[in-house]
Amino acid sequence: MAQFGVLTALLTPFTDDGCIDVARLATHAASVVSRGVSGVTLFGTTGEGASIAASERHIGISALLETGLSCNRIVLGVYGSAAADVAAQIDEGMRAGITRFLVPPPCYFGNAGEDGVFRWFAELLALSNSQAGIILYNIPQVTGVGISSPLTKRLKEANPERIVAIKDSSGDWANAVRLLESKLLPVLIGDERLLHKAVPMGCVGSITGVANLYPERLCNIITSSTEDTMLTQTVDRIVALPVIPTLKVLLANALGDPVWENLRAPLTRLTAEQKSEILAAEGKGMAA
Repeated sequence: MAQFGVLTALLTPFTDDGCIDVARLATHAASVVSRGVSGVTLFGTTGEGASIAASERHIGISALLETGLSCNRIVLGVYGSAAADVAAQIDEGMRAGITRFLVPPPCYFGNAGEDGVFRWFAELLALSNSQAGIILYNIPQVTGVGISSPLTKRLKEANPERIVAIKDSSGDWANAVRLLESKLLPVLIGDERLLHKAVPMGCVGSITGVANLYPERLCNIITSSTEDTMLTQTVDRIVALPVIPTLKVLLANALGDPVWENLRAPLTRLTAEQKSEILAAEGKGMAA
């Protein structure tokens, strides 16, 4: 199975007036790649991808490509409940040279059931470029719609060339084990705390938000299959708060650049108390 390694789920920087901050995005992407990750994911959950308008997605894509980053080191997050809209996002990426796409299930009709989700993916594949590789994205705590192991099997068997991997961000170790043991397709683990257990079972890598902060540490987990206990504690602290605002606070602090704290609605900033506590705890934890 193809190795993906660590891909940083890029945070998306916004200017004070709410536009994508092209310069900061390009600089940050180049930085994490220089620190050892295999590539980046643009407009994933961590990157507030569901809040990026169709009319501005090309701005982020161009920013990365203009740094000289190879297309094969970029995974593009795509979103929508209308298959045709998601297909249009895929085709835009393909025209830019990107060939791998992180695709969550449609989430507006939460009671559609697995047959409905299967039909939606079938429609998406029929509408989008036949050379586009689809990474199924299982993050039910966000979407409210999961991609179960049986559904994964159906999708892969029906589309063996198009479904190239699954990213399991459910945090459910039992589900991860089922996927890994099936050996049906490459498995990426989104929960950084599970990586050290998943790699010996054949996990091919991770698309991870914490790699915005500590790319080297994530790469070491992949290569060593050893838990980084301080990083596990960091993740525990992050997920106890609103995740994306917390990651942005930590990155802004690390870079000495408060612009990184800007968020798109409907997300809101941490309270002053939350910010103070996470910065203090993280400073002590990583200094230990």
